[in-house]
Amino acid sequence: MTPAKNAVPGAADRAYRLTKELVLTGELPGGHLFSEGEIAERLGVSRTPVREAFLRLQVEGLLNLIPKRGAIVVPVPPGEAEDVLDAREAVEAAAVQRLVRRPDLIPGALEQLRAVLETQRAHAETGDLPAFVESDGRFHRTIVAAGGNAVLLGFYTTLADRQRRMNLHALGPIPARLPEIAEEHAALVAIIERADVGAFAPALRAHLDGVHRR
Repeated sequence: MTPAKNAVPGAADRAYRLTKELVLTGELPGGHLFSEGEIAERLGVSRTPVREAFLRLQVEGLLNLIPKRGAIVVPVPPGEAEDVLDAREAVEAAAVQRLVRRPDLIPGALEQLRAVLETQRAHAETGDLPAFVESDGRFHRTIVAAGGNAVLLGFYTTLADRQRRMNLHALGPIPARLPEIAEEHAALVAIIERADVGAFAPALRAHLDGVHRR
C-alpha cells in the first residue's frame, strides 16, 4: 500500500474526531448546514477523508448528508432527552442496588467516586465547563461500573455522547451552578456510603431534574 493511501484513514479519523467534537460541544449547533470543504480546510486535508467521516457520523445519527451541499447537524430529537434521563435513572439505581448487596465493594467504589468528585470540584472552581462535563460523565459511569454488571455498563456507555451533548446544552446557560451540582454528587456519594438504597433513586432524580428538567 502506498504512503498516500495510508494517509487517508488517518485523515478520516481526524476529520471524524474534529467534526464530532464540534457537534457534541454545540459549536456546530442542531440544524446548522456546513460543507466538507470547511472541515477539510481546518485540517489541511482533501475532501475525501472528510466525506468518509461525515458518513460515519450520519450512521451515528449526528449528521444528515445533503448531496452537493454538505451536512446538517441533527438536532436532539424531541423526547430523546427524557428517554436518556429515564434510562440513566434506571441503570444507576440498579447499579447501586447491586453494589449494596456487596458491602465489601463499597469502600473501593467510594474511593473512586471521591477522586472523580475532587476533580470535578476543581473544574467547577475554574469554570471549565467542558472539563466539568467530562468529569460529570465519568462520575456517573463510575457509579454504574461499581455495580459490576457488564451488560448495564456496556449499555450505559452507549449513552455517553448523548449525555455529553445534553450536559453541555443544559449547563452552558448556568455556569454558576457548577459547584452546586458537584455538591449534589457529594450527596449521592454519602447515600452510597450509608448503603441507603431507598434514598438513592429519589436523590438522583432530583439531581437530574435540577440540571435537565428545570
